[in-house]
Amino acid sequence: MSPFEILLPLAVIFITTKLLGLGSQKIGLPAVIGMLIAGLLLGFLKYIPCEPLRNMFFSDPIKEELSVFSKVGVVLIMFSTGLGTDLKQLRSSGAASVVITAFGVVVPMALGTLVAWFFHQGGGLLGYLFYGAILTATSVSVTVAALKELGKLNTKIGTSIVAAAVIDDVIGIVILSVLTGFISDAGGEESLVSFLPSWWENAAWWLVCIKIVAFFIIAIGAGILLRKLFNRIERKYPHNRRVPILALAACFIYSYVAEKIFGVADITGAYVAGIMLGGTLQETPYVENKADMLGYMFFSPIFFATIGMNLDFSGFSSSFVLFGACYVVVALVGKLGGCAAAARLCHYSGKDSLRVGIGMMVRAEVVLICTQKGIDGGLVDPAVYPFVFIIIIATSILAPLLLKLTYKKEDSGLGNTPVEQQV
Repeated sequence: MSPFEILLPLAVIFITTKLLGLGSQKIGLPAVIGMLIAGLLLGFLKYIPCEPLRNMFFSDPIKEELSVFSKVGVVLIMFSTGLGTDLKQLRSSGAASVVITAFGVVVPMALGTLVAWFFHQGGGLLGYLFYGAILTATSVSVTVAALKELGKLNTKIGTSIVAAAVIDDVIGIVILSVLTGFISDAGGEESLVSFLPSWWENAAWWLVCIKIVAFFIIAIGAGILLRKLFNRIERKYPHNRRVPILALAACFIYSYVAEKIFGVADITGAYVAGIMLGGTLQETPYVENKADMLGYMFFSPIFFATIGMNLDFSGFSSSFVLFGACYVVVALVGKLGGCAAAARLCHYSGKDSLRVGIGMMVRAEVVLICTQKGIDGGLVDPAVYPFVFIIIIATSILAPLLLKLTYKKEDSGLGNTPVEQQV
């Protein structure tokens, strides 16, 4: 394949994802949904009889190059997510947010694992757990937009939802790291460089846990030194492009080391790099802006589009459709019910507990990334993607609508009471 042949598919992907992404935002949905639909529409090209047109997108060399861009897009998304994680808010979130997060992770994961076990999806305990882990992710961007519109973001409910979502992201990444670590140990791609002794790769399950813990210890230790280095660079070269360039280099190094040396997911490395370089650094908003610009202008649209393009309906059967329907139901009920129950235990009112559950049930790009990791590890059936799409679309539509309904008859003055003035 000539190098220029990738240019036309890229142009078509950028145009379709941008147009449909803008269309989604116009009707109050995340741009991610439009990008996924764009990929789904492009995916139908594989069924047309014109072979040259099919090969424009689906020849093996084109798919391989798009896959590389897609993987970089995933890393950038998680790096940006880490940069946006507010550690100060995490520390001050209070016991209620921790309890809400715990229920919001355990309940949907348990339900997803049970459904996978009942329908024998995943082929074993690790696979069942991976199906459950996919459902732990929360994305509150839609919820935040809805609460802003209602004037409720700076209330007790709004603060609890945002803080719980931050903790949820951290726990979800840790769970994903543990499961992907076991995938590597169970016979996936080689996870360590060749200079390490062979007994390491053949070690017992407990060594996998040691590798994961070692990664986080070393990553945090190196991150503290990185923060000091970046603080010096920022003071010497304020608002200079070399800062985000070096930050991206650190992100890629973290991702490589996580996957190659410790058998931890590359996205975990990117997320931890983002956390270590985010929060209190003066230039964090500038770095985050540049990372988002790079990701969402080039790499991320390719990631979302290729997911839609690679949808495979050949694995469908009546039993799998029934599994998928149950999977969607537990994804909705698990988050809503688990978080609402946790809020009620923390003495929130019944209506406020319902609002917390509604706000926490939204899923977006992280659930796609987790699903892709499971597929890459051979534990998740690619045919589950359409049902993951349904989860994303359903929660993105239902959450703002239900939140508006719960506030519809409430006095606006009471609803806007700041957090510090509420009991």
